[in-house]
Amino acid sequence: MSGRNLTLALPEAMKLHPKATPQQRGAAADLSYGTLRFYGEVNAYLQQLLEKPLSSEIIKSLLQVAIYQLLHDKAESFTVVNQAVTAASYAKPRWAKSLVNGVLRNFLRRKDELGNNIKSDEVAIYSYPQWWINRLKRQYPSAWQSILETGNSHPPLTLRVNTKKIAIADYLAMLAKEGIEANHVGSQAVILTKPISVEKIPLFSDGTVSVQDYGAQCAAYLLSAPAGARVLDACAAPGGKTGHILDLAEVNLTAIDSDAQRLKRVADNLKRLDLSADLKVGDAAKPEAWWDGNPYDYILADVPCTASGIVRRHVDIKWLRREADIVSFSQQQSAILQQLWHLLAKGGKLLYVTCSIFDEENQQQIEHFLQKNDDAIQLPLLLTKETSKNIHLDHGQLIPSNYHDGFFYALLQKN
Repeated sequence: MSGRNLTLALPEAMKLHPKATPQQRGAAADLSYGTLRFYGEVNAYLQQLLEKPLSSEIIKSLLQVAIYQLLHDKAESFTVVNQAVTAASYAKPRWAKSLVNGVLRNFLRRKDELGNNIKSDEVAIYSYPQWWINRLKRQYPSAWQSILETGNSHPPLTLRVNTKKIAIADYLAMLAKEGIEANHVGSQAVILTKPISVEKIPLFSDGTVSVQDYGAQCAAYLLSAPAGARVLDACAAPGGKTGHILDLAEVNLTAIDSDAQRLKRVADNLKRLDLSADLKVGDAAKPEAWWDGNPYDYILADVPCTASGIVRRHVDIKWLRREADIVSFSQQQSAILQQLWHLLAKGGKLLYVTCSIFDEENQQQIEHFLQKNDDAIQLPLLLTKETSKNIHLDHGQLIPSNYHDGFFYALLQKN
């Protein structure tokens, strides 16, 4: 683990192989994400097989990928071993080829024995850091195991259908005609049974449908900004919630993000949807640099967080995060929330959002804010029966499930 984000590191690595086919690129991504998804388990097996730590990170990574394949992939064992040995032959250490061959064949011979040795190792069983497991045990005593298991599953591909342009029934019929199986799970949400590339999604290019997690679709409904309202979408990139707010009502929306490149993704999304907003590069915690002085009626504060609720989409998060990061994110969230509160009109509403399942970033954050701001009240979260189908908001916390990722929502109003 080099400490780099896989979403950024993998495309950069693939630039070194410009002749790689789409199939090879896809296989590289599958192996990378799969190995990190079960990194705790894979590493527990490898440590038992090595007499001493490896000096070569490349060979260590090669062995980890091969062990992942032998544990979870459908490829034949002899094929995995042969391919790993062949790959090792290109490495600089002369001993690499024989070591890889010996370690993997030893794994196959002793697989059951090695598996029995790690039955009491929770990091190996669940493939999460121990501190992460311990926190979930305390916060979710009856659901922690299912949360961990869901985080190790493959994420669903969910679409948001603009029902002003096409009825859900008509879109489902269109998908069926194309041989694409899907399920209608909410007011505008459709989950594809098997994920496909964006280019193959019918009506995506013309903005009729967008890719957005079902849990994330709750944000625009909960904010419920009416037509003509002055709305701020803070930390807006990549723009899924921005587009949804504008889909639901013709509001006067300003979207900000501190990263110019990420803000460009918001612009691209809005262009595809044929929608418009005032886009500004700016830090939500420092509004004096970009705010025009006029208060907002509604604010969406989708704040930076540990992203602990979306680990199945970003499998490296659980290995890159440190327990101390929760404190630093909490401090950042507190600063943003306090600054944005000054921009809210009297009687206005602010929706606080994270994609975290850690309470320090969620309800605890809100309770601390309410203690410091006597002009703030927390409102109940209201969703219609249609928009809340397969959704269970437990005091604002949306626990990851087969239908959606993990999110937290809190709706505040200024007295």
